[in-house]
Order: sequence, then C-alpha cells, then structure tokens
Amino acid sequence: MNLKHLGSTMKNLLTRVILPATAAVAFSAHAVQPLKIGYSDWPGWVAWQVAIDKGWFKEAGVPVSFEWFDYSASMDAFAAGKIDAVTMTNGDALVTGSAGGKSVMVMLTDYSNGNDMIIGKPGVRSLKALKGKKVAVEVGLVEHLLLLNGLKKAGMKESDVTLVNAKTNEMPQMLASGDVAAVGAWQPIAGQAMKAVPGSRPIITSADEPGLIYDVLAVNPASAKSRKADWVKVVKVWDKVVKYINDPKTQPDAVKIMSARVGVSPETYLPLLKGTKLLSLAEARKIYVKADGFKSLYGSTKVADQFNVANAVYKTGQDVDGYLDPSFTNAK
Repeated sequence: MNLKHLGSTMKNLLTRVILPATAAVAFSAHAVQPLKIGYSDWPGWVAWQVAIDKGWFKEAGVPVSFEWFDYSASMDAFAAGKIDAVTMTNGDALVTGSAGGKSVMVMLTDYSNGNDMIIGKPGVRSLKALKGKKVAVEVGLVEHLLLLNGLKKAGMKESDVTLVNAKTNEMPQMLASGDVAAVGAWQPIAGQAMKAVPGSRPIITSADEPGLIYDVLAVNPASAKSRKADWVKVVKVWDKVVKYINDPKTQPDAVKIMSARVGVSPETYLPLLKGTKLLSLAEARKIYVKADGFKSLYGSTKVADQFNVANAVYKTGQDVDGYLDPSFTNAK
C-alpha cells in the first residue's frame, strides 16, 4: 500500500473515530455537571440534608452539589453566578433580583409558622403595649414586615413605635440592654434572645400570619430553562423529603440528620422544626396560584415587593410574575 495513502487513510480514520469520541466525552462531561445549590441554616432548607444523606438525588438520576453558606453569603454567591440556585425567602428573591441576581422560584419549601417573631421584654404582652416605645428590627427584612403587618391588624401604624435598626444577630444583646421594649428575630436567634432575658416572650409570630414569609428554591433563569428536566427531578425529591420528615416512624431519623448538619442535639432541633410548615407538592400547588393575599405565593410576593419599595430596599417595583414559574411544581 502506498505509504502516503496509508497516512491519509489513518488520518481520516482518526478524524472519523477518535475526534467524535473525544467530542462525545466532552459533551458527556458537560451534560453531567452537577446542579450547584446553596443552602443555609433554616429548617425548611436544612431538610434537604435528608435527601443528600439518603442518596435520593442519585436515585432520581440528577447530579447535584449542595454548598453550605451563611444566609447572606448564599445570596451573594448566587448573584455572583457561583451557584445555580439558592434557598431564600420570596421577598429576598426580589431583593437579590433587583440588584441583578435574577431568579425564578421553581418551588416552595415551606412557610414560617412561628419561627419568626417579635419578642417583648418582661411586662410587654401585646403589640398595643409597644405604643410610644422603641422596637429593634433589621429594617427591610422579614421581621420588619412582620411587625408592620401586626401593627396594622392591631389598629396601629409604624409611626406609633420608634424603630431601632440593628442586625438580627445582635437582638439578644439589644433586648438585654433594656433600651428597647421589643426586638424582631428568627430562630435560633429568637430563642437566644428569650434565654438572655428571662420573662421575655413572643407577642406576635409568623404563625399569626401564615404565608407572610414563604421560603423557596430560586434558580438562575438560564439553568431553569436549559436543564428543566433535572430541576423537575429535584422538585420531586423534595416531596420525598417532606414525607420522610413528617412520618412519625421516620421523623426521628430525619431530625437526627438535620440537627447534625447544624451541630445541635435532636432534642434542641425538634422545636425549631415545628415552627416551620414544610410544604408537600400537593400543598404547594394550592399556594402557587394567582391570587391576592398571603394564601397565594403571588399575593405574598406582591406584598413583599410593596414593602421593599416603601422601605427603599430598592426603588422600582419588580415584575413579580417574572419571578414565579409554577410549571416545575405542577409537573407530572
């Protein structure tokens, strides 16, 4: 055989066999890139640890990589494009989006059912007792919204109290200082505040207004579109998580897994879990409908948007509908 022809034949063979194989390997590597999800210390998000430890994502055929963050840092990482999705409140999804970190809420994990609260110092037993007094909240965050909603229901206005702006993690010290009549905080910081000031107690909690604070899995829109089938699998795994946590037979194991993630005992963690209403997909579908008020994710998010604008968290109202996509939750 002519050597030149042999060389040409081998070259063609390499081109037709090896290069496509290389391309296939490269495509395969790209196709199995794990979905990067940021999560943080809130019972409705720590719940994902059950699926991680049980290997349920592998069973579902979806590669995921969960990354643990402090809450604010998780939103920063999402906005910077370092992760594909993040667990956050519906209101904070708007805040992050207003600064350029757009997302689409593909599912509900839960709503706060008592873990967010306004805590009165000893002797303060109602919101009306706060009239003319100082209340410490982190202005623009959910406890501020909880306070305003509570004041409105009590026939009061924000001007009836004097707001003191402080970081949520400072609330135990704020309440102990005696300079304020009440503070706003979520668990476990709320519990720390009450422990620091014996006799203090919640005067309103998120259980008094279910749906005021929804928690969601928010996904980068490009990822949600290009890998929708994978995200639908993630959403379906969540339903398995909720059933495992809520089943009395398996709840002890679930709480053991969750408490280990945050470094506390199961006995300490269980009450925190009870202040969070985990939502099955069937329950979430009833909430993921267009309507006004807190029973709808749309209605609740519109209230959050109005609150954010009124408190100069951002200047212009967001297109709420653009952040919500019920098709993942409704997928069969």
